[in-house]
Amino acid sequence: MLPNLNCFSLKSYFQFQQYEQIPLLLRRMPYLKHLTLYLCIKDRNRIIDGTCVQNDILVHIPQLHSLTFYVSSYIDIRDLSHDLSREHIQQTLINIGQQNAATTVNYLSMYTAECSIFSLPFAFDYLPCLGNIFPNIVFNYVTYLLVEDNDGFKHEFFVRIARSFPLLKYLRIFNIEPQVLADMKLSSDHSQSYSMIEYPHLTSLDVSHGHQDYLEQFLNETKAYVPCLTELKALYLRLKIVTNNFTREETRRNCAKVKQLIFFEQLDNVQDYYHYLPLL
Repeated sequence: MLPNLNCFSLKSYFQFQQYEQIPLLLRRMPYLKHLTLYLCIKDRNRIIDGTCVQNDILVHIPQLHSLTFYVSSYIDIRDLSHDLSREHIQQTLINIGQQNAATTVNYLSMYTAECSIFSLPFAFDYLPCLGNIFPNIVFNYVTYLLVEDNDGFKHEFFVRIARSFPLLKYLRIFNIEPQVLADMKLSSDHSQSYSMIEYPHLTSLDVSHGHQDYLEQFLNETKAYVPCLTELKALYLRLKIVTNNFTREETRRNCAKVKQLIFFEQLDNVQDYYHYLPLL
């Protein structure tokens, strides 16, 4: 028992399985007033929702004044007897008095889904999983973001990313599906969704696990402007295609400040990109 502890923070950025240890630990702190949790949990047959937070945590800390949290659950949807409903999960948060909280449900593959619940405003700088559907809010502190989805991303998705993550510095894209083309019949109200997007603070871009369309999305100056990009992780052949053998003018500006280029293939004395990326 830790009767004198009134403030506690626990953050784990890596996925782990031993969720049951967390409630056991917190039960030793019945007089907590301020609690911060950042958890990424895998291999469970159910998600962590508001009901779990209430029964596993809050009921054992009756004097708690503030709860700041991000809890992500990675589950095998083949084990579920019902569909995941963002609205239902959101209601479980409202039921326990967490009106200032949000929910995302993201399908990563045919068999895997990720569900996140988090307090608002979002208080952390690291967001390890975000898909096509996410709340229309601003993540003012996030500098690291990984986007992943079973469906391809649209240009509009990256417009929303730029708006919602104003301080974004590190972006990883996990999506092998090609970019979804825009519907040319959209009204003029959507014209901004297809304008050039600026990421003023982005320094590191990892598309090594993404379709080459997303490399095109960020390197083509008619689609994006990344003035601070200094680190690029990609597959060599895809970069060669997107830059037209390192000669294409539309992709030259966004490559101009790259100082570190990381490939994930074994290359033998390939140096044809040095003239195109002069700061390497």
